[in-house]
Amino acid sequence: MSTTTSARQQDPRRPAVVALGGGHGLSASLSALRLMTDRITAVVTVADDGGSSGRLREELGVLPPGDLRMALSALTDDSDWGRTWRDLLQHRFSTDGPLDRHSVGNLLIVALWELLGDTVGGLDLVGRLLGARGRVLPMASVPLRIEADVRRPDGTVDVVVGQSEVARTVDAIEHVRLHPPAPPACAEAVEAVRAADWVLLGPGSWYTSVLPHLLVPELRAALLETAARIVVVLNLTPEEGETAGMRPGDHLDVLRAHAPDLPLHAVVADPASVDDVSVLADLCGELGAQLLVRQVSRGDQRDVHDPLRLAAALRDVVEGYLGDVGTRTPG
Repeated sequence: MSTTTSARQQDPRRPAVVALGGGHGLSASLSALRLMTDRITAVVTVADDGGSSGRLREELGVLPPGDLRMALSALTDDSDWGRTWRDLLQHRFSTDGPLDRHSVGNLLIVALWELLGDTVGGLDLVGRLLGARGRVLPMASVPLRIEADVRRPDGTVDVVVGQSEVARTVDAIEHVRLHPPAPPACAEAVEAVRAADWVLLGPGSWYTSVLPHLLVPELRAALLETAARIVVVLNLTPEEGETAGMRPGDHLDVLRAHAPDLPLHAVVADPASVDDVSVLADLCGELGAQLLVRQVSRGDQRDVHDPLRLAAALRDVVEGYLGDVGTRTPG
């Protein structure tokens, strides 16, 4: 089946960007990227086990569709048609029955998977319906479980299982892993990473949305071998739960601990989230990355990324690194 952008001629002068993540963090990066390029691939975590996604996953044995739905919504064409279908996709039922809190988009995506017998084809079809400015793919072809080693205040280490449980953890997370431990990657996602000009990690839930991509062997190998430059967009504020109390540098330390051989080329941080710019810049230098400190949050909501500001920052990163991005033949 053709990709979602087949009906629109892509501009080869614009960069090919792959954004990795899930949930609201990935939606923030996609909302910015769609302002600077139409060559976007979102590679989405598939470990959600809560809410509507968790119920569908448990009942039907499918990939959890929620984060995939949110990514498609973020890439929707800004027209009356696109906005109408986006709102429908995001609509949730409120009843006293079994449909309560299910979103229309989750049900639509899962129904297409059943009809087509093709996960990627079903997502591409929804993207065509929405006029999506890019493509949305799962990071793995099977649903995943996240497992974390959590150090308690008394020094003991507990194992916490499940994305929703890990996300609510308030004690220090030392390490995360996936089950199955070596899941098969989505082949199209691996291909997109290898062909990209730029790869974006973050913002988002660090342990449950960002790091899991580095734990899928084929996807990790593609990230290590791609000619693309890798950019990390740091979170604006610590999240309640899994990253409570973590500073921007702590996020980079965690990334290095889980993937010490991952090359980084640029880091984007909001000045309001950085205590000491020189310390963060030194850490970025150790990782081989340039640091760009720029306001990327909304003026009235310091914990929410502003698409225009984030797009401007990412454009500066791209133009500052390589003026002819988008015309290079992927290696």
